[in-house]
Amino acid sequence: MKYFIYARKSTEEDDRQVLSIEAQLVELKEFAAKEKLEIVASFQEAKTAKEPGRTKFAEMLSYIEKGKADGIISWHPDRLARNSVDGGKIIHFVDRGLIKSLKFPTFWFEPTPQGLFMLNIAFGQSKYFVDNLRENVKRGLRQKIRNGVWPGWAPVGYLNNPKTRMIDIDREKFGKVKKLFQLYATGEYTLKSLANWCKENGVRGNLGKKIAIGNIQKILQNIFYIGLMKYRGEIFEGKHEPLISKKLFDKCQEVMSKRGKVQEVRKHNFAFLGLLKCASCGASITAEIQKGHNYYRCTKKKGACQEKHYLREEALGEQIKNFLQKVSLSSQDTEKILAALDSEQEQAKQQAQSKIESMKEQLKQVETKLVKLLDVFLTDALSIEEYAAKKQELLSQKVSISEKITDFEQNGLSWLEPAREFVLSLNQAAKIVETENKKEMTTFLKNIGSNHILQNRQLIFSPKIPYDLVAERSEAKHRNLIFPYWCPWQESNLRLGLRSPLFYPLNYKSR
Repeated sequence: MKYFIYARKSTEEDDRQVLSIEAQLVELKEFAAKEKLEIVASFQEAKTAKEPGRTKFAEMLSYIEKGKADGIISWHPDRLARNSVDGGKIIHFVDRGLIKSLKFPTFWFEPTPQGLFMLNIAFGQSKYFVDNLRENVKRGLRQKIRNGVWPGWAPVGYLNNPKTRMIDIDREKFGKVKKLFQLYATGEYTLKSLANWCKENGVRGNLGKKIAIGNIQKILQNIFYIGLMKYRGEIFEGKHEPLISKKLFDKCQEVMSKRGKVQEVRKHNFAFLGLLKCASCGASITAEIQKGHNYYRCTKKKGACQEKHYLREEALGEQIKNFLQKVSLSSQDTEKILAALDSEQEQAKQQAQSKIESMKEQLKQVETKLVKLLDVFLTDALSIEEYAAKKQELLSQKVSISEKITDFEQNGLSWLEPAREFVLSLNQAAKIVETENKKEMTTFLKNIGSNHILQNRQLIFSPKIPYDLVAERSEAKHRNLIFPYWCPWQESNLRLGLRSPLFYPLNYKSR
């Protein structure tokens, strides 16, 4: 009778169970020599047997079916099968007489009804062991995620700490990954350009592979970077350090939802292409070259359109420039306002204390709602989908409130930083007017407003409220009209995030 030796270890990783197969082969060859069994071939593979599909195992059975051998020598029945399909194949081969003998140093088998019964039990025990182990592992993973620890591989920008079993910030990559979000939030970069940026700056995945376009999108959509974790459709709080703010993350999602598929490579580089829609039909405004000049017109892709006019790029640029001049602030005035804001920062921190206490109370209310939500879910009053959706909403609120509390504790009142950003943006408008950079004009308009349309060769759009008010005030100044100044501590300014009386200097020359 001729035999095949079959040895197997459960993992394909070279650094795990290194001596497992070698030890099996030594023991099995000694066992075969002792029992005087003829060995015609040996099969070995590093793959789990909990699922069907092992290549070497299937190859061995095919040779047995061709009559190359009559039996198998293996260390234990669980080396042959840990699933019902492969175990059933072995028993079926024994029933057909293709396998006349199975030899195990640690298990007895004879091709009799009693032997087959015992072999079936051995395969069943092996499957039970795998199933039980799987449930124990799943339970451990669920508990780990409840404790706020990610149970899988860390995303780019983080590292798995083998000592603490926690997720740590990757100090070499976290700055570049954060920059990735910041670049995309500007709206000037596509996924492809960011993939190229990663290549140029040496940003690779944790396994050393290049970051593809699809991976860029996954990174930008991964809530792990704001301190949350999504596991099996449910959102959990993480104990790891957030890499970016929720505000920046939401901005990236907004850019991604608006953008869709953008063609990065164009035959001609038209500065204002992609900015405008047609006022009559809502189709995009395209551009073309005629007699050496760039002209903008409706694409008419949505049918008949009343807009039949062409607008020359210089004329459109002049309209944009005129608006930017209305919301411009000189560098000298910018420095004065920023200096005044800095002087008020300490006072603002003190005034923020009551606001912080209020937000902490809101945070407690959200945490109470999370506990109550779990209680309602445990009473089967909510479906899993309803529970997961509501939990995600509450956790998002919790992250936002926590970020606001941190911001207030570090920087004082919440209007300070938006106020600085607003003032700097007005100064940016002045610089764009000076340089006449058309690409920067397009980006600036997209950032400060929406619904950019072209009607009768005129640019019309809706600026955000602060910019709209500054533009109106500038027009009133030129028409010698009376226009209200910024009123300190009033509700109108609160809605704009401009709570300070320091905004008087914005147009102090008109006073």
